[in-house]
Amino acid sequence: MRILLIGEFSRLHNSLKEGLIENGHEVLLVSTHDGFKAFPTDLSYQPRIFNKTGLKWLVKVIYKLSRISLIQLESAWRFYRFLPKLMDYDVVQLINENSIKTHPRLEIWLIKKLINRNNKLFLLSCGADYSSVKYAAEKQFRYSILTPYHENPANKKQFQFVLRYLKPSYKRLHEFLYKNISGVISSDLDYHFPLIDNSKYKGMIPNPINVDKIEFKTSGVSDKLVIFHGINSQNYIKKGNRYFDEALLKIEELYQSKIEIIRTIDLPYKKYLEAYNNCDILFDMVYAYDQGYNALEAMARGKVVFTGAEKEWLEHYGLEADTVAINALPDVDYLVKKLSMLIEEKNLIKTISRNARDFIKEHHHYINIAEQYLKTWKSE
Repeated sequence: MRILLIGEFSRLHNSLKEGLIENGHEVLLVSTHDGFKAFPTDLSYQPRIFNKTGLKWLVKVIYKLSRISLIQLESAWRFYRFLPKLMDYDVVQLINENSIKTHPRLEIWLIKKLINRNNKLFLLSCGADYSSVKYAAEKQFRYSILTPYHENPANKKQFQFVLRYLKPSYKRLHEFLYKNISGVISSDLDYHFPLIDNSKYKGMIPNPINVDKIEFKTSGVSDKLVIFHGINSQNYIKKGNRYFDEALLKIEELYQSKIEIIRTIDLPYKKYLEAYNNCDILFDMVYAYDQGYNALEAMARGKVVFTGAEKEWLEHYGLEADTVAINALPDVDYLVKKLSMLIEEKNLIKTISRNARDFIKEHHHYINIAEQYLKTWKSE
């Protein structure tokens, strides 16, 4: 099959591409590198002109006066230039509902051209989109990325990127996509639940992790435990990073001689991997039921990860709590208790480390996951 993957989040499409190639298929990945994370791509439509520091003032002025984003326009223009190369594919898959990263009206116009030039169109739900944001806005989760906004509406500015999916223009984009896709696939339970009753939903396929490229190293073998907290500043409030920071302040007072803390902000993907390479414990995010890509990749490396590992996730995979990952909750005392447990029982760190690697190999192996995608695409 000839497969076209459009957009990138957290390396999901790169790993899927590698699995599809191992299965003997031809794959083209077109994306923006996921911004500062700088993931590989075959063709890039990342804005270059209006992302320049010297032109940011112009971008802001134009947007303030007209609500037109020059950056979104440039993304559309760069993508449009690639259209002659994006044709005659058996399957086209969009990373999410705004995969071209342009204005919804332009997004619809460009996707229509893709539909006319190719066979099947599939959609991933693996990040904010209309369905997941609406579900969270209606408080159907016990907690979600919108919880900080619900608790303090003064944070609204921090949630503009997420809440935009509820605007009429993005809702029209959502409706257009669902009329034209062959199906939608979720990547984890946080996106699975909002889609359960949707007629276009083809089920959850876990994130693919290329374990062949990831070196495993047992955690908890050094005298000092290294705790890593890598922050994406744009998502600090949405992911609940403040709870990790507050817990670390308390843990540092209690176990100063037994731990080392590494805290980074907005590192590109390669530097991010280097920064946490020697850690034992990694903080991912609080407001989640399941793991995203960063957590899974860290688990494959043998890190003990604080992430979404809720009871629904334990039931889905038939696991016991604290055996594969540590469920992170928006509760500082709880986080301190879990950290203390690991610091005082280093053998538990070693056990979770090995279990985490085994879990990724069993449920997230990139070649097996690629086969699941192929089966789903062919079934429609």
